[in-house]
Amino acid sequence: MTRTADINIQCAIIADGLPSTAQLYQWLQLALQDRIADSELTLRIVDEAEITALNYRYRGKDGATNVLSFPYQPLPGVESGLLGDIVICAPVVAREAVAQSKSLEAHWAHITIHGVLHLLGHDHQQAEQAVDMERLEAQLLGQIGFSDPYQPRVDS
Repeated sequence: MTRTADINIQCAIIADGLPSTAQLYQWLQLALQDRIADSELTLRIVDEAEITALNYRYRGKDGATNVLSFPYQPLPGVESGLLGDIVICAPVVAREAVAQSKSLEAHWAHITIHGVLHLLGHDHQQAEQAVDMERLEAQLLGQIGFSDPYQPRVDS
């Protein structure tokens, strides 16, 4: 029997273009890679008001953002498969996809994978970290048929 991650998906918004639960599970499990059997996380899809409040409360930043990741911080000596929570703002993702000339599905996959990688300890605050994280995102997205989100799109 193959074990899968314990994933809780919460959708707090009704909007066009939201990915299916099956798509979200696929992207989350892809990003978890070899951590599937011992991982637990929550993904919440929200509107701009909710993500704006979270962004201000936890990061001190005004405005909506596309994704926030909240890694679980266990007490010393406590082992857990709990990775944390990811919050994605559907309207921001939709606007970004249009602005960046990307398919909505590809952008959702990218942002979902990006959020999981943050839970796994990846970051992009420094240039070297950003290069490593972007390379991993592009590799994972390529495995499911999406192009590198960091390369300019070339139309023929």
